[in-house]
Amino acid sequence: QVRFVESGGALVQPGGSLRLSCAVSGTIFRLLTMGWYRQAPGKGRELVATITSGHNTNYEDSVKGRFAISRDNVKNRMYLQMNSLKPEDTAVYYCNTNPQSNYWGQGTQVAVSS
Repeated sequence: QVRFVESGGALVQPGGSLRLSCAVSGTIFRLLTMGWYRQAPGKGRELVATITSGHNTNYEDSVKGRFAISRDNVKNRMYLQMNSLKPEDTAVYYCNTNPQSNYWGQGTQVAVSS
């Protein structure tokens, strides 16, 4: 079964940076479009960024210019470099395919606060 293991979340100050990682197994990772999703407190899950098997990327407007999604098809890993973090970026971040699979990992908590 496909599984996703997110890591790298932390408490950071506004303006800080984090790099999230996603380890993927149980699927042919290199063939899939992947995405980072997030769910802020009291809000629904939203798609933040996607990356195709050919490394083409798309971003939700609020993170354009600040976040960068990438992947390593040899290591079966996906990353989200998060710069210039804002309090509104506070959320649990998840990785998944795009369109999403029925499986969700545990997510990794990102908290942006002074």
